[in-house]
Amino acid sequence: MPKKLKILRIIARLNIGGPAIHTILLTHGLDKSRFESILVTGLPEKSEGDMLYLAEQKNVRPIIIPQLKRNLDLRNDFIAFWKILSLLIKEKPHIVHTHTAKAGTLGRLSGLLYNLVSRKNRCILIHTFHGHVLHSYFGRVRSRLFIWIERFLALFTTRIIAVSENLKKELVELKIARPGKIIAVPLGLELEKYLKIEANSFENRESKLIGIIGRLVPVKNHKMFLDVVKRIRQELGSRQRMRFLIVGDGPLRAELEEYAEKLGVRQDVTFSGWIEDLTRIYSELDIVALTSLNEGTPVALIEAQASARPCVATKVGGVVDVVEDGKNGFLVPSEDIENFVQALIKLLNDPGLMKTMGRCGRDKFSHRFNKMRLINDIEVLYRQELVNRKDIL
Repeated sequence: MPKKLKILRIIARLNIGGPAIHTILLTHGLDKSRFESILVTGLPEKSEGDMLYLAEQKNVRPIIIPQLKRNLDLRNDFIAFWKILSLLIKEKPHIVHTHTAKAGTLGRLSGLLYNLVSRKNRCILIHTFHGHVLHSYFGRVRSRLFIWIERFLALFTTRIIAVSENLKKELVELKIARPGKIIAVPLGLELEKYLKIEANSFENRESKLIGIIGRLVPVKNHKMFLDVVKRIRQELGSRQRMRFLIVGDGPLRAELEEYAEKLGVRQDVTFSGWIEDLTRIYSELDIVALTSLNEGTPVALIEAQASARPCVATKVGGVVDVVEDGKNGFLVPSEDIENFVQALIKLLNDPGLMKTMGRCGRDKFSHRFNKMRLINDIEVLYRQELVNRKDIL
């Protein structure tokens, strides 16, 4: 095995969220005496927020392919495909590791062609699902098409990674690949700054602050959060002083602000937009909510656990790997407004329970989602996959 293994990591965009953090931390964190890492990315849309600042902080200088975009665009996709292929020919990586759907498609197709025409230099193809768009994003016909595309791509992918056990289970149930090809490698984050946040003295606060953090897009289902705000106001009235915070931005912001106005709760809800330093947000929050229709592994809930904040979330995707119902928060069925409201009220009425659940989350999850654990897991995986590939080495 050569002294250094070259990794070409591809993601469609470094928009604010878990996948961008994940790819930047891996590019920066892999042992530089054993790995040479190159990060390739497109550009995020303005409303998504840009995490290029984190790459700069980590001294990661990604190669930008402007045509690599999230949405389907045949002309741009074709150009991005050839640019990725040209990069493979130039860099001759041992491993091409793709992240998210668009990069996974173009990156693996480029890798397939590269391996077909290259006699001396071949690469292993690895893809990470940080979630998926195989349900709750598009209509039935389009979702079925994407499932078949992923099944085809999986045929020539050496290893498929899911960021949670539950996501792995979903991929197996969708028959994306044989179970033995799919492994679960949980996210790893820099949680130290959140672990330093003091536990809230809830009983001393004049009002409670409930927040939701994430992109303002349909799959996050923020309308449900606003419906919950209205129901809690109706249920508790003036007995409990409360404020509600929506952190994030996206194409639905204007629509959501209008919906809050329509429900009569606009004065209770603050739309903050994106905030780079979330430590001050978690310091102020009493409860962190999530209303998603589909999730990979929700970074906001991991950060909330590290910050010792209890969570109330819909029981979807990888949420069950972060929130243990009744221990560090409550899980409710997707779109179940009534049970979501009752779970929040139970916490609001019991400051002791809020504190206990917050501490439980911090104690249980701070190690499971640690950055160094992720880096070690991926380093071991890379070397294992290359051991028996003499055609590459």
